[in-house]
Amino acid sequence: MLLLALAIAAMYFAREILIPLALAVMLSLMLIPAATFLERKLHFRRVAAVFAVLAVGIAGLFGAGWIIANQMVEVADRLPGWQQNIHAKIQAIRAPGPLGRAAESVKQIGQELTEPPPAVSPAGHPVKTQAPAERKPVPVQVVETPESGLNYVRDLLKPIVAPLAQALIVLVFTAFLLIEREDVRNRLLRVAGLSQISVMTVALDDVAQRVEHYLMLLLAVNTTYAFLFALGLYLIGVPYAVLWGALAGVLRIVPYVGTLVAALLPLVLSMAVFNGWMHPLMVFVLFGVLEGLTGNVIEPWLYGSHCGISSLALLVTAIFWAVLWGPAGLVLSTPLTVCLVTLGRYVPQLSFLHILLGDEPVLTESAQVYQRLLAMDSSEARSIVDAVLKDKPKVQLFDTVLLPALGLAEQDRHKGQLDTVREQFLFLSMKEMLGEFAETPHEISESRTRVICLPASDEADEIAAAMLAQTLGAAGYAAIAFPAGVKVSELGGLLEEGRDIVCVSSVPPFAFAHASAMCRRLRARFHDITLVAGIWGFSGDPEQALGRFDQARPDRLVTTLAQAVEFVGESCAAEPERV
Repeated sequence: MLLLALAIAAMYFAREILIPLALAVMLSLMLIPAATFLERKLHFRRVAAVFAVLAVGIAGLFGAGWIIANQMVEVADRLPGWQQNIHAKIQAIRAPGPLGRAAESVKQIGQELTEPPPAVSPAGHPVKTQAPAERKPVPVQVVETPESGLNYVRDLLKPIVAPLAQALIVLVFTAFLLIEREDVRNRLLRVAGLSQISVMTVALDDVAQRVEHYLMLLLAVNTTYAFLFALGLYLIGVPYAVLWGALAGVLRIVPYVGTLVAALLPLVLSMAVFNGWMHPLMVFVLFGVLEGLTGNVIEPWLYGSHCGISSLALLVTAIFWAVLWGPAGLVLSTPLTVCLVTLGRYVPQLSFLHILLGDEPVLTESAQVYQRLLAMDSSEARSIVDAVLKDKPKVQLFDTVLLPALGLAEQDRHKGQLDTVREQFLFLSMKEMLGEFAETPHEISESRTRVICLPASDEADEIAAAMLAQTLGAAGYAAIAFPAGVKVSELGGLLEEGRDIVCVSSVPPFAFAHASAMCRRLRARFHDITLVAGIWGFSGDPEQALGRFDQARPDRLVTTLAQAVEFVGESCAAEPERV
């Protein structure tokens, strides 16, 4: 936290250098393809290609700015001709109509709030105060000291020189980055260390690709937005529709603020040009529909899927960078956040950035189900399960979601972190889900083999055994699930040696200990049975793990329900030989 605070403070106090540098990096990423094309296809030298690309870009910006400025001057020249409509709308607000009454009510409320409270006598009655004699205010005139000529020129040029100086710094940085791009890349790799060269190479490529995708998507989205906005304004009849569309496309580079400014200008113009309120209302609706679809549907989908940032993170980081760096921070918020998310993906110490800002799921479906059951919210847990069932068969739901959730519950239970109430709720909810998943009986295969599903120890093993029996039943095999605590001696009249398959179901973390104990009892009581140990979720080598059973070694160790069904199918296919 201390290092994070120091980094934020450094970015704030060094913003005069970091903002032009960040803008230059973004511009260089946009211009690298053009400069590379001139070098490789037209055989330009590096410096000549860079200056040619910068010259074309600057000329294009100046040309577009000149056209927009001329159009704005023309609009300003025509404003006096629309003065009558403006005056009529102001009078409509003041007139005793709905708008006039609303404005007057707001004015009266403001006066009541600002007036001092009336004086009250000790008895609680209002006291009438005599208004003091009116006195004419004495006029006061502030006389400022005349400024020198140099100070006057400085104050006059400061609003112009400061942005030009910033733009010049950005251009210098951009030219340097384009000319020395390989050297800059190699120095970054060397700072990270030769031992991290592979990770940093992948990280730099990932950042560059994501930022390039974002810039291209930004250009495509803003161009489409500008075209549709201009077309809508033209159909409404707003003058200079192309100008307002172009301004909207340019100003949308500044998130949130630029969009509002782009909509305000044509809205005010429509109020000045047209009689009545219908046309301004149509402009407002046009802006609302376009911005609603673009800002809430298209941009989160495009930017989130290609930049790896969640929609909420885009909003939060835009506010953060705006507070830290002002308007420039708004423009740079998404590229800078892309860099932070990518750093969090490849640098373990910064992984919290990827978790907080990224769009990838941070909890597996099994962890989500377990967390919602811990919160005693079975309805949301069931909705997660239903969403999985839409894309996966039931056996994959059991293997990838419910059995891992049971494993998490068992780990917490053995650590003493799962209280009795939540434990009972969790197991009961799991059993209710299994009851709802139970289907109509399937046609049983002609095989004489039955599968006896035995829990190794506790209730979690019992639920896993029920999942196995239900999965085998859906596959067409005869399967019987027993409750936890069943004794081996009680199976004497049920098991048929040489025919039945016994599957011992056990959930980690003490799966091997419980399963081996049950296998020993079964081997001692029944000498000619096919014994399967289901160690659900075990990620090691099953063949090596069989050695942990010693003399009670099962015939097969399976780690998923799908493997268990496969083994039962193989056993049934080999049944004549076994008999």
